Amino acid sequence: MGSLFTLSLILLSSISLTLSNSEAQKIKSARLLDLLIRDYTFKTYDTYSRTGTLHNVHLPANFSGITVDTARFRCGSLRRYGAQVKEFHLGIGVSVNPCAERVMVVTQKLGYNWSSIYYANYDLSGYQLVSPILGLLAYNAGTDVNFSNPFEVGIQALENPITIDFKNITRVNNELGATRPLCASFEGDGKVTLAKEASPYICVAKRHGHFGLVIEKPSPVPLRKKVSQWKVVVGSTVGCAIGVFLLGLLLVAMLVKVKKKSRIVEMERRAYEEEALQVSMVGHVRAPTASGTRTTPAIEQEYIPPRPR
Repeated sequence: MGSLFTLSLILLSSISLTLSNSEAQKIKSARLLDLLIRDYTFKTYDTYSRTGTLHNVHLPANFSGITVDTARFRCGSLRRYGAQVKEFHLGIGVSVNPCAERVMVVTQKLGYNWSSIYYANYDLSGYQLVSPILGLLAYNAGTDVNFSNPFEVGIQALENPITIDFKNITRVNNELGATRPLCASFEGDGKVTLAKEASPYICVAKRHGHFGLVIEKPSPVPLRKKVSQWKVVVGSTVGCAIGVFLLGLLLVAMLVKVKKKSRIVEMERRAYEEEALQVSMVGHVRAPTASGTRTTPAIEQEYIPPRPR
């Protein structure tokens, strides 16, 4: 009988885990994830816990990578003194609206394995998340609270901004060097607002929401195709052969030109030697003169004068 009861418990646990896993696989919306975390938070919250005490919420195994902490405050005390809730610091003067008496502040830290939801729900083209998503939400937690259907309330920083500390949870410390990330604020209407850090890995906000650090994606470097070794050898051989052939043609052309020039010089020298010119004094200058020759006159047509009668 005892073994049957144990087997039934194991079977029920397996069915519950299977249903939870299937439920987690269907989560494609950041808003739906917030609602599921809210439900688990209120189901496990102890109504007799002290005000201002931080509690960790134990989520099902299919939500691995998500850390949720919560604390309950009086609205007036939160405004007068502020509060530190995990990575969020709520400064003096923070306002909760609407708030009857108490407010439950819920912080989320979504692991890197849940960042795909924000890539799917927000336009992050050209940017890459380099930190977990941190969420700050608040719900009514008065004495008349209905834990079966809690409603969300707003947090507004009127005097001092809300600060978000990413120092101990980001992975950019050793990866970026001098590159500084940007603070991303994920609004409920699907918009993303980018701003510079207030200080290294510290962001500021004026209201509740979800926040993260992003950097610009580096430009893709075109990959060079690896050339086969035999192609390199063949290309080098053909290139060397063409180079040797062109060099040979150049040498032949140079030899032909030199030989032709020397032949012209030799012909000019012989012509100069064969023409025997005499050197005579013209005043005080020696100048070559041709030999004095006279062409023998010759009658082109033989003319015989007529005889006298």
